[in-house]
Amino acid sequence: MGRLVPAIAFGFVISATRSKAESGSVEVYYLIAIAVLSTVFGFIHWIVTRWKIEGDTLRIETGLIRRDSRRLPLNRIQAVDVVRPLAARLLGVSELRIRLAGSGSTDGRLAYLSEEGATALRSRLLNGSPETEAGAPALAEVPMAVVPTGRLVGSVLLSLVSIVLIGTVLTLVVLDDIAPRAATAAAGALAVYLLSFAGVVWRRLAGQFHFVAVEGPEGVRIRRGLFQTVSETVPIGRIQAVRQVQPLLWRPLGWCRLEVDIAGTGSRKQSGEGTSVLRKALLPVGTQQDAWHLVVRLMGGPTPERTPPPRRARLKAPLSFHFLSAGHDDTHAVCVTGRLNKVTAWVPLEKTQSIRRIQGPVQRRLGLATVHVDVAGRRTRAEFRDRTVEEADQLVEQLTELSRLARLHPTPPPAAQRSTAPDAVPSGWYSDPSGRHELRFWDDDHWSEHVSNAGVTAIDPPTMDEA
Repeated sequence: MGRLVPAIAFGFVISATRSKAESGSVEVYYLIAIAVLSTVFGFIHWIVTRWKIEGDTLRIETGLIRRDSRRLPLNRIQAVDVVRPLAARLLGVSELRIRLAGSGSTDGRLAYLSEEGATALRSRLLNGSPETEAGAPALAEVPMAVVPTGRLVGSVLLSLVSIVLIGTVLTLVVLDDIAPRAATAAAGALAVYLLSFAGVVWRRLAGQFHFVAVEGPEGVRIRRGLFQTVSETVPIGRIQAVRQVQPLLWRPLGWCRLEVDIAGTGSRKQSGEGTSVLRKALLPVGTQQDAWHLVVRLMGGPTPERTPPPRRARLKAPLSFHFLSAGHDDTHAVCVTGRLNKVTAWVPLEKTQSIRRIQGPVQRRLGLATVHVDVAGRRTRAEFRDRTVEEADQLVEQLTELSRLARLHPTPPPAAQRSTAPDAVPSGWYSDPSGRHELRFWDDDHWSEHVSNAGVTAIDPPTMDEA
């Protein structure tokens, strides 16, 4: 029913316009007929949908005339999202959208279940065990990031789309006082673009409203939405890369955006050879401290030390030289690039698909080369830009061997380790922008942290008295 609201509204407009043109009165028969038919269709679809867990398989059957039966192996279920459109929230029901590993779309839908039933079934499916009781207590969720409404609104207003939209509207208002006919013509020509920009702004506000990220047993759970609320999961094991983006207008406020690239989910905009990749916002807007904490929970720490390229690289990249730096350790590669927007990317070496050494004509004259560490997806990689030829050759050999060893002996990040040890204290050392090392852990509904200026490579989580 909720998906047919735009069609009902469109039918109402057409009916009203036609009725006014013919008799001057608004006829609502078409609107009533569409509403009744959509309600009956939704009820029939709901009543003929059945699901059952048989052994290690979830079976979903639906359809009245043409019966559709799907069987989803529990061990291949990648994520289960809980979606609650506005109409569903008013009725107290939820929709489950199930995705399998390596799939390019939603493999199963269950609409609609009660809120308690949807939450219980989601836990059973993600646990992967058919013997798990529906009412079994779940592992405690650890808060990771919250986006305040004021910060979200400010970040949207400081985006390029909002600035163009507001600037165009103000220009049309001023032009209307000077030349009304020209303003009317310009407004008519730009109406489609203005509506498109307004839609982008609204989707960002409504889609990321009340954004909360918590650490669950199967990964990072994200809850967001204004009218339609969405509860989705970012699986730790399928993260290909993490990107921190700092737009130019956000940097004075210390804000950034954190994104993750996930393999095995569908995306038309970005796909590799046989592997699709989806880019999700793990933190739409947050502080540097929030972003660093999320990175260490996902990738582990400490962050590899970065080094800049040689000074002669300024001749080849004069606008981005002040940002360029990169580094690696035994498990991760990290790089910083960008001209106006500063982008920091972390790539797990165990996810490496290829390592390339590229040398353009300008680089050959300057004795420079770039090393790419590619993972699944076309735009997902870490780049050691404009390094000396000797350093580039060494990087290719080192990263190739380290990637091979990382695949043979993968090290789960702290967030993944917690899923197998629910009583473990979530902790991790990392370097923040000021160069300090912080250890943060959760206890009694609040964060505590231990700060040190010494470079500590390993330490046991301190007690509350020690912190």
